[in-house]
Amino acid sequence: MSVRFALLALLEQGPKYGYQLRSEFEQRTGSTWPLNVGQVYTTLTRLERDGLVEGAGSDEQGHVVYRVTDAGRDEVATWFTTPVARTQPPRDELAIKLALAVTVPGVDVGTVIQQQRSATIRALQDYTRLKRQEPLDLAWSLVLESLVFAAEAEVRWLDHCEARVRRAAAEAPAPEPSRTDEKQETTR
Repeated sequence: MSVRFALLALLEQGPKYGYQLRSEFEQRTGSTWPLNVGQVYTTLTRLERDGLVEGAGSDEQGHVVYRVTDAGRDEVATWFTTPVARTQPPRDELAIKLALAVTVPGVDVGTVIQQQRSATIRALQDYTRLKRQEPLDLAWSLVLESLVFAAEAEVRWLDHCEARVRRAAAEAPAPEPSRTDEKQETTR
């Protein structure tokens, strides 16, 4: 997800300054993606350079306020109507960790999987508790449900990985005896 488009979408609702944008973004997403206020202002500078936002003066506290331009409205409308591309999968640290774990000698892949499964189940339980709390607004509910579905899918994938690793271990040829083992056998 692009911070650029999120800020444009928020500015469509009216002029705001950077800290307001950061707070509103985090409130709507349940703080699942915390933004650094410096990142917000850097993005606003780029959006202004690209003609997608413009300065709208200052508020009574002296904060520089931005508003979206017509070009910015067109840009965010296009973003909302364009599917998220799946052509380049996101970098998934867990997938990379497991891919390396099965190829690096001495790594107990079963332990790696079990540790991750336990952590993911704890996160899933936390998400479920959050869902049971007071009525949530729609935006946060959608983000929370996405987290629940992703955690459930991760647990299923880890179960699959564990089964694949066990099957591969069972199908692997027995290791050949080393030369030291052969010498010991002949001296007996």
